[in-house]
Amino acid sequence: MARINYWNPEDEKFWNAEGKKHAKRNLWISVPSLMLAFIVWQIWSVVAVRLNDIGFNFTNEQLFTLAAIPGLVGATLRFVYTFAVGSIGGKNWTAISTGVLAIPAIGIGFAVQNPDTPFSIMLLLAALCGLGGGNFSSSSANISFFFPKKEKGTALGINGGLGNMGVSVVQFVTPLIVTTGAFAFAGKGQVLANGEQVYLQNAAFIWVIPIIIMTVLAFFKMDNVPGAKQSVADQFVIVKRKHTWIMTILYIATFGSFIGYSAAFPLLLKSQFPEYISLAFLGALLAAAARPVGGWLGDKFGGAKVTAYVFVFMAIGALGVIYFLNGKQFAGFLLSFLVLFLASGIGSGSTFQMIPNLFIPKEAAPVIGFSAAFAAYGSFFIPKLFGWSVDTTGTPVTAFYFFIGFYVVAFALNWFYYQRKSTVAATTVKQAG
Repeated sequence: MARINYWNPEDEKFWNAEGKKHAKRNLWISVPSLMLAFIVWQIWSVVAVRLNDIGFNFTNEQLFTLAAIPGLVGATLRFVYTFAVGSIGGKNWTAISTGVLAIPAIGIGFAVQNPDTPFSIMLLLAALCGLGGGNFSSSSANISFFFPKKEKGTALGINGGLGNMGVSVVQFVTPLIVTTGAFAFAGKGQVLANGEQVYLQNAAFIWVIPIIIMTVLAFFKMDNVPGAKQSVADQFVIVKRKHTWIMTILYIATFGSFIGYSAAFPLLLKSQFPEYISLAFLGALLAAAARPVGGWLGDKFGGAKVTAYVFVFMAIGALGVIYFLNGKQFAGFLLSFLVLFLASGIGSGSTFQMIPNLFIPKEAAPVIGFSAAFAAYGSFFIPKLFGWSVDTTGTPVTAFYFFIGFYVVAFALNWFYYQRKSTVAATTVKQAG
């Protein structure tokens, strides 16, 4: 494939004649690669649920930790991944970061087959799944270079939304795939207390071949954007920008909630309404599907306005969860949680739409990755907060009061900096300090 020597998506003639086809090809390879990253990142949200059923003897705190630790590692790696695209090129980094996902996938497949596998090994494998968490920052930063400003919100929404879909895919596919030996590439099944046989290794082994395929496609079919490379020092200037930190808080409140709730929801269902555990995938599916809508709405109506409504509905959803949890009413609990997921998905798209309007392209890309890095800590702190809440108060309700307070703060920041008529409009702010 011929190397791209010129790139300017804001040049309409170039964009229509050549740029669009290259951008779309890179986007549609980026999407499944990112989806696999999210699958590996969140695989413990469903594997942890089944461990004690097949002979392991972990505490609730240990299980929540296994679901949470990939979030901690993935969020930390995002700071490195954020600057990788500018340093070595988007195509190169996509191939590398996708290929290494095979390491934890293979490791988990073997580890879950032995109930004597120590918690420390499980913790190490959970940490290695954090490799998948880092990919979002580099993937988003890379795709932001390919599209003109008027289409960035939609493109980033598609890449992020369909990529985020990996969370719901792994939560939907795993309960189905572990019941058959057809995909048990290595090892025997595990016997449950009721005599039923499962193959928990399938939850990890099934993704190895797709990972290899997407690694090859990324290497041979994606592009390194000319002019996108810049040193880490040049990119690091974003930490001096006031709006970098404000947008990071907004994105923590939206995407941080989505990924944190996704990691914790299966365990929450099992502890509160175990008979409905099969519905665990619904929240992540709804949020991921809503993300492209949030990007599109941001392009159409303005990201700040859409984000404001998002925080209102997230607070309402959290209040609903509290009310119905206290009353042990599953239907209301599920509906309220789905409102939380829907709003967080839309907000993930609308906040990302705001960033390219606040910064020049070379700064917008690392800001996107930087804010995504901080937000990813939600996948660690939210499950841990739920675990603390259950252990200390006997209910996860207490955790939701913290979330509501954060949404109020985020709403206020969004209004003060991006909605007030007396402030500079978000679409005209450039590199504000």
